[in-house]
Amino acid sequence: MVAKKELDPAFQHRQYMFRRKVFKLFGGAFHVYDENGDVCFYSKQKAFKLKEDFRVYSDESQTQELLTIKTPQILDIGATYNVQDVTTGEDVGALRRKGLKSIIKDEWVIISNEGQEIGILKETSLATALLSRFINLIPQTYTILAHDREVAAIKQHFNPFVLKYTMTIMDTMSIDPRLLVAAGILLAGIERRQQ
Repeated sequence: MVAKKELDPAFQHRQYMFRRKVFKLFGGAFHVYDENGDVCFYSKQKAFKLKEDFRVYSDESQTQELLTIKTPQILDIGATYNVQDVTTGEDVGALRRKGLKSIIKDEWVIISNEGQEIGILKETSLATALLSRFINLIPQTYTILAHDREVAAIKQHFNPFVLKYTMTIMDTMSIDPRLLVAAGILLAGIERRQQ
């Protein structure tokens, strides 16, 4: 794992708010805010691609690309999303969606850049997970665990028009913060399609 001091300062916050852009005709666009309400990332999902492809920039002007989140699979519900740091060329790790299991309750495996499973992201409540599949207004909550310890919590805000998640990070050493940011973007971009 990369030492925290080597990372871009935007990856060193303890709280992020992921917000899906409302009026985006094709593809997806997401703003990521820090705890002060400042934009620290802008993510864009490429439209009309058979293989998912998210780009993460430092802001909406898209002058500095920071991460890519891509899958080599074509339209696979259990796809693995590889995360790469564009500024260093480093493979950060990956997130693999547990396809069939995620139909009932969202679950992702977090994989290190060495290919080891280092964590899991999952919905916290089976009852809420089932209800949210049928009633789009039920907010979802997630936890990210590493070695059976909570690393981060993600809570969806109740809003029928705008998709928003807040991620609170408790442990910045167990999982690379770039993977945590990628996890938030994937939740906003992938999981809400199932409703």
